[in-house]
Amino acid sequence: MRLLPIRLLPDNTAIDFVRYRFAAYAFSLLLVVATLGSLAINGLNLGIDFKGGMLVEIQSTRPIDPAALRGRLAEAGLGAAEVQQFGKPTEALIRLDSDQLGTTEAQQAAPRIRAALGEGYEFRRTELVGPRVSAELFRDGALATALAILGIALYVWFRFEWQFGVAAMIATAHDVIVTLGLLSVTELEFNLTAIAALLTLAGYSINDTVVVFDRIREALRKHKRMPMAELINLSINQTLSRTILTSGTTLVAILPLLFFATSTLLNFTVALVWGILIGTFSSVFVAAALLLHLPAIRNAETEPEIPDEVVSQ
Repeated sequence: MRLLPIRLLPDNTAIDFVRYRFAAYAFSLLLVVATLGSLAINGLNLGIDFKGGMLVEIQSTRPIDPAALRGRLAEAGLGAAEVQQFGKPTEALIRLDSDQLGTTEAQQAAPRIRAALGEGYEFRRTELVGPRVSAELFRDGALATALAILGIALYVWFRFEWQFGVAAMIATAHDVIVTLGLLSVTELEFNLTAIAALLTLAGYSINDTVVVFDRIREALRKHKRMPMAELINLSINQTLSRTILTSGTTLVAILPLLFFATSTLLNFTVALVWGILIGTFSSVFVAAALLLHLPAIRNAETEPEIPDEVVSQ
């Protein structure tokens, strides 16, 4: 029995994506400006991985009052502690920055917190990172993200043409920057898990873009005299069903994490869900359309058309 391919859209779909490219550029520019503004005003909510210090996750059998908890910690000599409620009312995070902890004091902080809170609290997670290690982690994480984007651009450059590489780098950097802006606006913790989400997003985004670029390359061989705008529209429409299906199934797999994730995975899940949406948008509306603003890939006036049977061989 032969299984038929799933088609969410008819084969003759002819949406004029190129027509809306300037609206898409404006929307993308708005998101980037909002990201830069949020980073300038709010910055990133750096986690213990990048800021250094101590993080303690606690759970109580009763609802936690952050103000009362801060008061008890202040009485124990931990007045600089930050208490943040998250998830359930019975869960909270206690943070102590590295500049408020000496080496000896850091080793004693956890027992002092336990003594200050007393009975009825479960310590689910305790993390301690020194300032030197956190600075190195932040530098290495930023470098890894930048090198990933550059490596993606070089890969696309060698596989296709340099114009494709430039467009892919701009689109991928756009997705990563805008996702970084979401983390800044929502004040979700930016730690190594968030870096992993950005790298995952970069790989997912370029996967969609390469599928569209590959179809454009095939169309360039087949339709030598077709205007570039029409050729881009044709290629995006031909891959649109695949793009929707891939993004949809990925979201279906990730959405349960969004609703049931613990604090450890919440930033990763939110960044990935937003990144899939914005990555799909950039692949369809931005990446391919950027080719119209770069030097022509081929000369449509002098090259003859290639029959379909030759292209398929």
